[in-house]
Amino acid sequence: MYQENDVRQMVRQALGELLAAQATASDAEPVLAPAAETAAGPAGGWTPERTAVEEGFAPDVTAISTKDEFHVPKPENREGYLAMKQSTVGRLGVWRAGPRYNTWSMLHFRADHATAQDAVFTDVPEEFVQQQGFVAGQSLATSKDEFLTRPDLGRKLNDETKALFARELPKNAKVTIMVADGLSSAAMVNIPDIVPAIKQGLKSYNIEVGPIPFVKYGRVGTMDDLGELISSEVVCLLIGERPGLATGESMSAYMAYQPSPERPESWRTVVSNIYSGGTPPAEAGAHVATIIKKILDSKVSGVELSL
Repeated sequence: MYQENDVRQMVRQALGELLAAQATASDAEPVLAPAAETAAGPAGGWTPERTAVEEGFAPDVTAISTKDEFHVPKPENREGYLAMKQSTVGRLGVWRAGPRYNTWSMLHFRADHATAQDAVFTDVPEEFVQQQGFVAGQSLATSKDEFLTRPDLGRKLNDETKALFARELPKNAKVTIMVADGLSSAAMVNIPDIVPAIKQGLKSYNIEVGPIPFVKYGRVGTMDDLGELISSEVVCLLIGERPGLATGESMSAYMAYQPSPERPESWRTVVSNIYSGGTPPAEAGAHVATIIKKILDSKVSGVELSL
């Protein structure tokens, strides 16, 4: 059994060794400089440089992509490492200070986590909905907290919204595009590019799209409520995806033939990872239009649809 003094001595020794290791790491791994001064692009990666922190402000850790950061000292194959980093958003080569992440990597992690939280907890501005000309409605969820804790309420349209959509949206349309905030308000940044691309693609098939409904606090299931309400042949829902540490702006497009609450989840066809760092929204819109045409021709969707 160790005595208290023995334990204290071991802790002091361990702390001393860690501090010595960190001091050595600090000499070998300088503080990172702002991206404007050190960004070398994907080909060369981003080499840390020493910089002073003035007036209590550190450099912006989000000014450079994690794909272009490079922290590994004396790598065996620097070029190969950097090429591998370009193929994934995974945090490769973040390096460490003792047993922990180095300060820069930890700050970048915290910043990306904050971005993900903002994407979830921030509401889509009413001004944006108005600018896009959407018909604005809401699910049964009455607040962001209720939306997050009661997924079932986010899957249904409230009565006022049903009445509004029944009045403002065309019945028996071939295709209805709808938008919902989902789990990322930041994903709405894709709307100005993806919606025109879908419309243009459908127009090439002589398919016109009417007014677009927007559902606040909406989940994927709202497309079933809408499909049953207005008897649309195909409903395409553009919705914010659950954000991760790679991005808070990713969007998905869910499509279903004659959707209704009785249909299983497998009846939906989805295109996901729509954002500037994944499938660009304009490109995704053209692809979504092609899939919608196949759904109309085949009169099936989801796992029964051959793509």
